Amino acid sequence: MVSAFRGVIEFFQDIGLYDVVLPFLLVFTIVFAILEKTRVFGMETIDGKQYTKKNLNSITAFVLAFFVIASSKLVEIITTVSSYTVILLLLSILFLLLVGSFMKEGEGGFLTGNWNYFFMIIMFIGIALIFIYALGWWDTLWAFFQFQTGGEVVGSIILIAIIVLFIWYIVKGEPHKDTTKK
Repeated sequence: MVSAFRGVIEFFQDIGLYDVVLPFLLVFTIVFAILEKTRVFGMETIDGKQYTKKNLNSITAFVLAFFVIASSKLVEIITTVSSYTVILLLLSILFLLLVGSFMKEGEGGFLTGNWNYFFMIIMFIGIALIFIYALGWWDTLWAFFQFQTGGEVVGSIILIAIIVLFIWYIVKGEPHKDTTKK
């Protein structure tokens, strides 16, 4: 027998809450927050106070959110990435709980200094792998690391790496030396 709560979840699924409404709200909120923070459309002065142009920010976020939900592929990517990111967040919180269980009250934090950077790098790699999986590139990437791809791919990557290193070498320049005598 299906519980009443399971029936509610299935009803929400049937009306498109998870495929339309929630991705729309997520994209709208993120885009609106970014536009408010960056003040891309400028500021307006009302009674001597500066305010962001909320009307332009909201309509832009609204249109972009509709563009996103119009594409089922984008909604699928958002759903996959957000669900796996929540799992990664949960794993990091559980990790911190385990580490905290071995510490005494009043001791310094565990993630200080280099450990903080190490943990951020691990989280970045985790999120990058989640995006690669959500975009459907996982099998291609795995085949590349098993050297099952053609020589063109490997050659292209090596050529790009050489170009990037060459540009870095040219742009880095030498530090200017102070030639004035004291």
